[in-house]
Amino acid sequence: MKDEIFDKYHDAGDIAAKILRRGAQEIREGVSYLEVVESIEMLVSEEGAALAFPLNLSLNEDAAHDTASTGDVRVFARGDVAKLDLGVQIDGYIADTATTVDLGNNLLLLEASEKALDAAIKAVRPGSTAGEIGAAVQKEIECRGYRPIANLTGHGLDQYILHRSPTIPNIGINGGVVLEEGMVFAIEPFATTGSGHVGEKTRREIYSQISQKPVRIPAARAILDKVKDRHGLPFARRWLNEKKMDIALPALVRSQILHVYPVLSDIPGSLVSQHEHTVIVTSDGCVVTTRSG
Repeated sequence: MKDEIFDKYHDAGDIAAKILRRGAQEIREGVSYLEVVESIEMLVSEEGAALAFPLNLSLNEDAAHDTASTGDVRVFARGDVAKLDLGVQIDGYIADTATTVDLGNNLLLLEASEKALDAAIKAVRPGSTAGEIGAAVQKEIECRGYRPIANLTGHGLDQYILHRSPTIPNIGINGGVVLEEGMVFAIEPFATTGSGHVGEKTRREIYSQISQKPVRIPAARAILDKVKDRHGLPFARRWLNEKKMDIALPALVRSQILHVYPVLSDIPGSLVSQHEHTVIVTSDGCVVTTRSG
């Protein structure tokens, strides 16, 4: 990896770590969900970086892909378990990191995903397999009485690419990708009191462009024009503010021009915690780009 690319990954990670720490402090009982999301997203631009994806802020049984909608009236409540998942990019080089804020009495659940992440990072070195990392995650979560979410994984990162090889499972599997020096990926254990699997909700607030095709609907053309500088990275509905958006967005998804990210959730009444870091594999281990301090 070239030094200038490494530096961009590292700088993005420094910014993400600092903002994640500040953002977590904003999540308090009675505070506006929308205001927290917009405040944290604004911090990224104030640092001279850009968002790799809309801030994900998923509550309780929701594990991923929730963010604020325009006019969102939700407020944080006592007992909430809030997953704060932040992506920062500099010239397309991404830092992906997450933490969980507990407004109840769920410290052991949070410890499960946090210690799983620590164990996974210790397992990263050239020659290790993705399956070995997954086994480390699973062990730490299950020994505390919870389940890892089997159908959510960590993922490789590249310039303007949020999901690529290697896939990093949260359960032990035989084999998997063999890690090599220079690989960049996010490890993101999820611990749950529920089933250990997530399904899709009807709530859809995040999209990304996956192809380029001619479109006839003027509102659809306006959306594509507005998101072209995302270079395929995800965006939020509330960033658009276009007329007839409720018609144009589904049409673009049906045409396979946009991909939609439904909120992913475990069973109702369950609680999910998440912790995440971005790592670069080195000759003798890895560098964690998103670790503060």
